[in-house]
Amino acid sequence: MSTIAHTQKRGFAGTVWDYLTTVDHKKIAILYLLAGGFFFLVGGIEAMMIRIQLAVPNNDFVSAGLFNEIITMHGTTMIFLAAMPLLFAFMNAVMPLQIGARDVAFPFINALGFWLFFFGGLFLNLSWFLGGAPDAGWTSYASLSLASEGHGIDFYALGLQISGFGTLMGGINFLVTIINMRAPGMTYMRMPLFTWTTFVASALILFAFPPLTVGLFMLIFDRMFGSGFFDVAMGGNTIIWEHFFWIFGHPEVYILVLPAFGIFSEIFPTFARKRLFGYSSMVFATVLIGFLGFMVWAHHMFTTGLGPIANAIFAVATMAIAVPTGIKIFNWIMTIWGGSIQFTVPMLYAVAFIPSFVMGGVTGVMQAAAPADYQFHDTYFIVAHFHYVIVGGIVLGLLGGAHFYWPLMFGTMLSEKLGKITFVLFLVGFHLTFFIQHFLGLMGMPRRVWTFLPGQGLDAGNLISSIGAAFMAVGIIIMLVNVVITQKKNIQVGRDPWKDGRTLEWSIPSPAPFYNFKQLPLVRGLDPFWIEKMEGKTEMTPAEPIGDIHMPNNSFTPFVISLGLFIAAFGAMYQADEGKGWAIPVLIIGMIVTFGAMLYRSIKDDHGYHIHKEDLLDDAGKGGTH
Repeated sequence: MSTIAHTQKRGFAGTVWDYLTTVDHKKIAILYLLAGGFFFLVGGIEAMMIRIQLAVPNNDFVSAGLFNEIITMHGTTMIFLAAMPLLFAFMNAVMPLQIGARDVAFPFINALGFWLFFFGGLFLNLSWFLGGAPDAGWTSYASLSLASEGHGIDFYALGLQISGFGTLMGGINFLVTIINMRAPGMTYMRMPLFTWTTFVASALILFAFPPLTVGLFMLIFDRMFGSGFFDVAMGGNTIIWEHFFWIFGHPEVYILVLPAFGIFSEIFPTFARKRLFGYSSMVFATVLIGFLGFMVWAHHMFTTGLGPIANAIFAVATMAIAVPTGIKIFNWIMTIWGGSIQFTVPMLYAVAFIPSFVMGGVTGVMQAAAPADYQFHDTYFIVAHFHYVIVGGIVLGLLGGAHFYWPLMFGTMLSEKLGKITFVLFLVGFHLTFFIQHFLGLMGMPRRVWTFLPGQGLDAGNLISSIGAAFMAVGIIIMLVNVVITQKKNIQVGRDPWKDGRTLEWSIPSPAPFYNFKQLPLVRGLDPFWIEKMEGKTEMTPAEPIGDIHMPNNSFTPFVISLGLFIAAFGAMYQADEGKGWAIPVLIIGMIVTFGAMLYRSIKDDHGYHIHKEDLLDDAGKGGTH
């Protein structure tokens, strides 16, 4: 009894309602993929506008003010609304299957997390149409953001606050799921690396998002309700915003890169046909990165004037965090060493990731030396560095993961031929765009400048950089074509499409039944599906007899809770204006919608439903969901 069959019979409106109310982690993953993919394209268009403006000196493609809005929205969109949700898509789709669970611990909260993220991102992007986007940079330093005219920064603070609630809920949900819902025999040291990186990234979310929440609350109150947390004239402290932001912001980059590391740690063993080399040291390195990630935030502030002692401590900690990352690099190299390698599209991304990411890593260690950072700071060298780690690490991970897990999420296989074209265009374009920016930075080109003068030696480098960006854009367009063609043809590839799947997610029928596992699998070691294959079996050994399965009901409540906060945010923002008497009522109405929906959720007993053993046995008789 597959849910896909029901969906096809229901028609378009029925499918939309199904996705608006779903609590199934596999469908929530698709929602994250769609929304994150959309914002990724928006952020990409913003990036292209930056590179068009900077292609030639003295360009006037956009104005200085609009340029500031574009760079702010590009950074904010790519980090919070593209990278995070796309990684959440893979976490949702894969992690419950990898540990042998039937869903996440709190399916309702999983849906609520998505809708909060979505409405927060929607609110932020509506700023373009409602009087201007935020313009103080994605880090929104307080001295700039408090002085910013209009409502741009209000959209930023409220949008990220709503979105951040969703992310925090998702992180807590994944933590509880991994701690509580592992199948029989799935000990911590048998968990796949992607599950481990999801686990550590979720713990980082738990500790890193509260400082951001606090900082954003202060910004909201300073801008909309007359407080003075960051206003020196009122006894506030401007610099404290930078601490709040980066105590969140540095762990955030590890929240993003660890799941990407996890994806690569699944791709390498699959296509080298070898178990991951140094599994326990990989787990150790992942946890160590998680710890050290909280001890390095002030390296973003070397030029702020914290003094030599603080700078020295943070410099040492920053150099130290390169060590566990290096451990990972060597383990990946040892995994493919002597393997029987297949260069599929996911494997190409994984292999290209190693040198690309290492290049971003070495410039990071250069910047860890505080005196050197005085020279690099606020130049294009920094832009080059963090794009090498974010694009060379996270985006390559997302693209590789999309090809690798597409059959798991949709039952279809993306074209390898088009995938390789995208890979070449994107990789060449990426290095063309950002490699040259190291030298532009060392030649003195500052960050965040909307134009530059001719005759300063910056012309050629900027033109090369802009040409590279066009290559990346073409690559992504071809990937979109690939997706459309693949889904149009809709050729179902069945279970274990890569033939060498090692972990539990490849052991279940494709498309996956909505309850995931008819019987929970018995895990007998690392790479449990591979162990069964080595004994000549094609299925997992079950750990339990067939019995009734308890499932949660769908719910429209998460959508309503999120919608209420979305409405309330407009009230909060406009109440600071003169002559907008409707704003406070809107704030109150929005809060009533949210708290009303929460009250409804609390009062109404929702016990879910059971799939009966007989139905499961009937399914088996008809050939199940194959």
